[in-house]
Amino acid sequence: MEEQEYRAAYRALNQRCCVFEKAINSRRCNCTKSARFNLADREGVACESDAGNSLCIELLDAMRRNARFSLHITHADGPLPHAKEIRVQIGGLLGLQKLLHPDRSQADAVHNINGLASEALERYRRIEDLPYDVIVQTIVSFEGRRKRTRPLK
Repeated sequence: MEEQEYRAAYRALNQRCCVFEKAINSRRCNCTKSARFNLADREGVACESDAGNSLCIELLDAMRRNARFSLHITHADGPLPHAKEIRVQIGGLLGLQKLLHPDRSQADAVHNINGLASEALERYRRIEDLPYDVIVQTIVSFEGRRKRTRPLK
């Protein structure tokens, strides 16, 4: 399947994309509002909730904006390069979890993204009012998967 055909089929199949798809596909995060699907040999994630999707979009946009300086980027108007996007998504969610649940500060996974975002909204009233200085520290310190090196033959 050519890449353009794949993207067209993906958009037709996935009407409401999960903005935390990279985090979910990394198997480090999960969400009760997500639905996995397979297309060709790839895995995608859809969101089953309009309200939940809107909240997650707002949260991810705010995390990108607030992490710009620390990630050495000038703008964050959309998805970032893959490694930086993974840092923002997983590191940001782990930072938010650490903030809301200090007892889970050593956890390396988030079990319910939308539940965490809803809890943050309930506690801080607005996504903009979250203490991003704390969240960005976790984004910056987050290390993704190490590159595997192939043994020399």
